Amino acid sequence: MAYETIRWELENGVGTLTFNRPDVYNSFNDAMSDEVLAALKQAAKDPAVRCVVITGAGRAFCAGQDLNSRNVAGFDTELHLGDSVRDRYAPIVRAIRTMDKPVVAAVNGVAAGAGCSIALACDLRLASTKASFVQAFVRIGAAPDTGTSFFLPRLVGLGRAMELLFTGDKLDAETAEKYGLANRVADPDAFPGMVKEFTERLAQGPTKAMALAKKAVNRALACDLEELLDYEAHMQEIAGRSADYREGVSAFTEKRQPVYTGT
Repeated sequence: MAYETIRWELENGVGTLTFNRPDVYNSFNDAMSDEVLAALKQAAKDPAVRCVVITGAGRAFCAGQDLNSRNVAGFDTELHLGDSVRDRYAPIVRAIRTMDKPVVAAVNGVAAGAGCSIALACDLRLASTKASFVQAFVRIGAAPDTGTSFFLPRLVGLGRAMELLFTGDKLDAETAEKYGLANRVADPDAFPGMVKEFTERLAQGPTKAMALAKKAVNRALACDLEELLDYEAHMQEIAGRSADYREGVSAFTEKRQPVYTGT
């Protein structure tokens, strides 16, 4: 299948899905979310794919939703963030978590908003020292989505998760590793080699046993992911109707500091 917004490559049992909109830091538009989901579904069915890597082209991993692709002017009547989460992001999270193969995020640069969320949903995260993780939702008056409120506290703990969600502060790769968010970190020159060596090791391993381990871990998580994905979409629908969200997106597109009113 030919893709326009992503790249797909298969080598030595490792399928690499690369977000490929580097001019906008690999942020999501509708076409990219469609293609990412299609590629993940195909990878799940292809027996030649024994491990999946998700990474980004250029300097970024993924900056989340492309706000310029949304009609903020139609905020009052047309913008339904909850539908966007349910229809576009939640299926990607489900595809990652239900895939009977290891899925590794190779975070080469900034992972923000839904881009960070997708990295969190992966089984493992390998990071370049140029990588960073940003819970950017609060910066535009939005609620966390794409599984963030499910995965982040489980990876870094409740207190650190709340701090990141409330402040939107950038977490560098070394701190992410210290917090348990990143599994391994390497310098940019060594990063591609680390990703290749690690993921080929997984691809050559007993992937059936890994699939069973993944199923067991998914089952062992206390909260039901399906319920939470739907609840996040509901919360995002509320946030998307707020004046703060409209102000946050307007300030982002106008490159100025937002002035929030809490409404």
